[in-house]
Amino acid sequence: MTDEAKSSEPAVSVVGPGDGETIVMGTTRMRVLEDGSNTGHRLGIAESVLTPHTPGPPQHRHALHDEGFYVLSGTVRFTVGRKDYDATAGTLVMVPPGVPHAFANTTDQPAVMLSIFTPDLYVQYFRELQELMADGRPLSPRANVRMMSRYATEPATDVA
Repeated sequence: MTDEAKSSEPAVSVVGPGDGETIVMGTTRMRVLEDGSNTGHRLGIAESVLTPHTPGPPQHRHALHDEGFYVLSGTVRFTVGRKDYDATAGTLVMVPPGVPHAFANTTDQPAVMLSIFTPDLYVQYFRELQELMADGRPLSPRANVRMMSRYATEPATDVA
C-alpha cells in the first residue's frame, strides 16, 4: 500500500483505562472516551461514575440526538415520563429524541454506566456544565435551561 493510500484511511482511536478527558459535575465524574472528533461527530461515548445518592439531572428531552446508557456496575434509576426503571449491571437503556428521561443513583453504592450520544452533540454540553460549576456553586435552573437549549435539549416540565 502506498503512503498516500495509508494517509487517507481513517485513524483508529484507542483510549486506555487511564486515558480520556475527565469532566466532574458535582457528584458525577465522567470520562470522555470519544468526543466525536474521531467519528465525524456521529458518535460520542463517555463513562460516568455516579456516587451514592446522586440525584442526576431533572427530566429532559433531546430534539437531535439519541442517548444510550449501558450500566456497568451498581444500579441506576431511570425515569422515563412517569415510569421508573431500576437498571442493574448489564442493562442497556436507549432513549430516542423527544422522550423525557432522567437518571439517578438512589443506592448506597457507586454506579458506573457507559453513555452513548449519537450524534456527539451532548459531549460539549458536559464540558460547559463543568465550567459553570467550577466555582463550587450549584447551577441555577435558569442557567441550566439556557445552556441545555444550545444543545437542542429542554426540560420535560410536562411530566414532572
